[in-house]
Amino acid sequence: MRIGPYSLINNVFVAPMAGVTDRPFRQLCKRLGAGYAVSEMAAANPRLRHTDKSVRRTNLDGEMEPKAVQIVGACPTEMAECARFNVDRGAQIIDINMGCPVKKVCNNWCGSALLQHEQLVDEILNAVVNAVNVPVTLKFRTGWDHANKNAITIAKMAEAAGIAMLTLHGRTRADAYAGEAEYDTIAAVKAVVSIPVVANGDIDSPEKAQFVLQKTGADAVMIGRAAQGRPWIFREINHFLHTGNLLPPPTVDEAREWLVQHLLDHYDFYGETIGVRTARKHIGWYVRNLPGGEVFRHHMNCIESTQLQIKSLETFIKSQIAYGERLQYNVVQEKFAA
Repeated sequence: MRIGPYSLINNVFVAPMAGVTDRPFRQLCKRLGAGYAVSEMAAANPRLRHTDKSVRRTNLDGEMEPKAVQIVGACPTEMAECARFNVDRGAQIIDINMGCPVKKVCNNWCGSALLQHEQLVDEILNAVVNAVNVPVTLKFRTGWDHANKNAITIAKMAEAAGIAMLTLHGRTRADAYAGEAEYDTIAAVKAVVSIPVVANGDIDSPEKAQFVLQKTGADAVMIGRAAQGRPWIFREINHFLHTGNLLPPPTVDEAREWLVQHLLDHYDFYGETIGVRTARKHIGWYVRNLPGGEVFRHHMNCIESTQLQIKSLETFIKSQIAYGERLQYNVVQEKFAA
């Protein structure tokens, strides 16, 4: 699998998710088998470029290559300038967001709202491709709603503009994350373009990843929500695709090592005050289906110290050995003694 000059280690990617795929989480996913990761979306609006949020989202220091930044906006000139700005800061790939369904994004005619304006889509694609000398990719949806699906039109337009890879979330903007992903539409897009196509939507297991690759003919799969609290899903999918065998869940010791390292990286990235608060959602995802996880999550939300937070998580993960050498999901919940 290649994106321009970059050869990727595999075809199982982590999806860019605002508030989730910051640099520490992307690095964790890559260490656990993700072949590619893209930053959280960065606003093209120049007035927002130097905010703390935007600076963090585009911080690529020490990240495994290739380093990719996703940009979002509705003005071709601003999008081109944003692409150049991020390439100058180390981005090796620029990804254009035309898939976000969130209201505050779409209300500014950004993200998937652009799919209503094909001429503007074409202008943005050409402006960004012509602005930088690195590969430009596109993440989009099947259309604005079920009465206005234009994924094939957008895909052909993107290929003509010089887009290096397409990632298609198999839903319309109106669907948000409800219903089932349209794998037939992804297959139809793959059939009409010669550039790589990545299938995204509802891929939550190794078996589902294999099914989607076979169903769509896509070159790769992208995992989003299923990676929240389960970053080892990437190694599980890769193992299954290569061997046909399912990996068992991580051992308690493996999970403890990975999660502690993630928290340490998270604190280093955000600092003490922000770090302890933003880590809570990740911890909640990690423990939600483990014995005692719900009680522990409430306990964790009361902790204000990074040191105590990491100590408590270690204690909780170690306590899971009572249920077996490997993590046990969805068993009878018991009270966790903090």
